[in-house]
Amino acid sequence: MQLPYYSGEEIAKVLSYRGLIEHLREGHRQPPPAVERVLMLQKTASGLENSFLIWPAWQHDHSLGIKITTIFPGNSGTVIPGVQAIYVLLDGRTGSPQALLDGTEMTYWKTAADSALSADYLARRDAKTFLMVGAGGLAPYLIRAYQTIRPGLERILIWNRTAEKARKLAADWTGSPGLEPVADLENAIREADIVCCATTTFAPLIRGAWLIPGTHLDLIGGFTPEMREADDEAVRRARVFVDSRWFTIEYVGDLAQPIANSVISTKDVEGDLFDLCKGAHPGRSSAKEITLFKSGGGAHLDLMTAQHVVSLSG
Repeated sequence: MQLPYYSGEEIAKVLSYRGLIEHLREGHRQPPPAVERVLMLQKTASGLENSFLIWPAWQHDHSLGIKITTIFPGNSGTVIPGVQAIYVLLDGRTGSPQALLDGTEMTYWKTAADSALSADYLARRDAKTFLMVGAGGLAPYLIRAYQTIRPGLERILIWNRTAEKARKLAADWTGSPGLEPVADLENAIREADIVCCATTTFAPLIRGAWLIPGTHLDLIGGFTPEMREADDEAVRRARVFVDSRWFTIEYVGDLAQPIANSVISTKDVEGDLFDLCKGAHPGRSSAKEITLFKSGGGAHLDLMTAQHVVSLSG
């Protein structure tokens, strides 16, 4: 059987941020597919923790798919990416394989569109300053997706634990406005209307005491119970939203830890993207409130994105 394969270059060619954001918006207005999460972790001799993720989703009588992802931190600094993935799309009626897709490129687009869609409901319309925390492979995608839903952004700040990486991304950036590398994370957060965090940290970088009224905080990087990008105070001060309740609330550390410590309860998670897109929750209600969105990056989002790529490719 010869399956069509969509490379990263082909995926980037057919997708647009606006188109994918709107596709995800419409997808969240439909009944959610059945999803599952399988995660295997393995410590290496060097102490690094490699991850193997299998994320299936099944939209019954339509389509199903599975993403296989490896996360090997030891690849950093080599020609081999630290995160690699492949996606298999199948027919939901017959179970027949339909296509293979570059899961890494697809994940970058999916994650960026997921966050931008949430911010369309939760970030202030008059946001001017955007802070990108983390200068990894996902950062350029996130910046462009946010610019799509908030074209009025005038400043884009970027901070990274290794400052040289932030400076390199800024130097390579060809968009407008240019990227401004910053060294002081606290001051940058106090200046930002939107703080977008995509790191693999286990110790919180974002302090709730630094968030100013009106800030939208987007937490993306953590995907295990041990990982944290923001502290308890950030979660306590904010109105909290997630992309999906089943992939995010009980599993990722940014919410699972404060819930376990009774800082907040599951009832304090006001809504997910299904609620926001269907109009069951209005999202931001004032210019002064702090909003927080935690992305779990569920398998349903991969399925929606794969369907969109294949439909655009004819």
